[in-house]
Amino acid sequence: MKFNFKAILNIMGILLLLNGAFMALCLPFAIQYKGGDWFAIALSSAITLAVGLTLRLLTKNREHKELKKRDGYIIVSGGWIVLSLFGTLPYLLSGAIPNFTDAFFETMSGFTTTGASILADIEVVPKGILFWRSLTQWIGGMGIIVLAVAILPLLGIGGMQLFVAEAPGIAPDKLQPRISETAKRLWYLYVGLTIAEMGLLMAGGVNFYDSINHSLTTMATGGFSTKNASAAHYDSPYIQYVFIVFMFLAGTSFTLTYFALKRNFKKVLRNEEFKVYVSFIAIITVVATITILVVTDNGMEKSFRDALFQVVSLITTTGFVSADYTAWAPFLTVLFFILLFVGGSAGSTAGGVKIVRHVVLFKNSFLELKRQLHPSAVMPVRINGKAIERNIVFQVLAFIMIYISIFLLGTVLLSAMNVDFDTAFGAVATTLGNVGPGIGKVGPMDNFAAMPVAGKWLLSFLMLLGRLELFTVLMLLSPHFWKKN
Repeated sequence: MKFNFKAILNIMGILLLLNGAFMALCLPFAIQYKGGDWFAIALSSAITLAVGLTLRLLTKNREHKELKKRDGYIIVSGGWIVLSLFGTLPYLLSGAIPNFTDAFFETMSGFTTTGASILADIEVVPKGILFWRSLTQWIGGMGIIVLAVAILPLLGIGGMQLFVAEAPGIAPDKLQPRISETAKRLWYLYVGLTIAEMGLLMAGGVNFYDSINHSLTTMATGGFSTKNASAAHYDSPYIQYVFIVFMFLAGTSFTLTYFALKRNFKKVLRNEEFKVYVSFIAIITVVATITILVVTDNGMEKSFRDALFQVVSLITTTGFVSADYTAWAPFLTVLFFILLFVGGSAGSTAGGVKIVRHVVLFKNSFLELKRQLHPSAVMPVRINGKAIERNIVFQVLAFIMIYISIFLLGTVLLSAMNVDFDTAFGAVATTLGNVGPGIGKVGPMDNFAAMPVAGKWLLSFLMLLGRLELFTVLMLLSPHFWKKN
């Protein structure tokens, strides 16, 4: 099979043009706050736009317009890496992060919505650069690839292959028959919720700049903050509850949110993944609230709010912090560490394993016990009352097995770089799950600055693996993928 490299490079050009345009949006903040970063941002945007335009012009006479599935895998994985490479420019040229490894780590953490940071003092970073930092998460949240899918038909290129590569696994419900219409509606919803959160934060007294930054990173389930103390900076029940609501919505399937806005509540309430999502958050929050009440002097409301905030933040892989959860009790530290492996709903901006995969795993495991007693019985795994094909069940089992294997291998490799066990355990779990804070020396009140150089590159790779749900990236590492057959 021949790869359509002209079309691939053409689309890379489109992505870079979009990336450069987003960079330009940071200029007003750089100029307004006079942080001395406007020239670096303008130059970064110009370089990115120039390279993107060059790629477009060099490949405008492509012969084949139809993308194959393997082309889609290259575009998505390669696109994320290219965007991250060019995304380092504002950091490097402004001097905010002068080291390339650190700049790439920060950028990859942004585009993959992980939220792990090497910055020790966020509040001294120029405002234009901080806005770019937040914007990388917002772009990566829904996926700049999906944005490209919405406009590719206008350019004469089919985009279904890209959507499949961007959201592998159990296929999400389409809102509209045409994939481009689906992508557009998802983005309308994404933008609308971002604006709604910004308005509510401003109503609570948060200034415009901090409101827009936190809204961008909340809806992306990214967790980058403009404050060193993260969400704990805002010791206001109202503001923290706003964060909680929108983290919850961002971790919910956007198709379900769309149906809820259309008042199709039956479809929402009958969704099995959503019911598990809500139930799991409720149960863990009750357990955490009781534990916090016992081990601290906090009152009932404060204990409940801290518990709910951290549970929602970790399950949705947002990574905002309202308190140092590792200081409460060893029991809660272990419990919250387990949450790093849960993930939000399929079809959301959350990372992690995803709840629907856990549902399939446990249902299949329970049915396997029944099959031992009734080997001739046909007992398919059912989700929302519909039987799932066996090959999808096998894909889910393979995903979880590979996920655990990569987690263990990553921990071993990081430990081999003289990183202590707790920190290696936490760093690999949180980057692979695209969460942000972990345990050990990368806990909620720490950062990743002390990681060895090789460790930062390893963790950057794990962020990419987690964001693209393993198979999209691992496919490119398979010799079979590159065979001409």
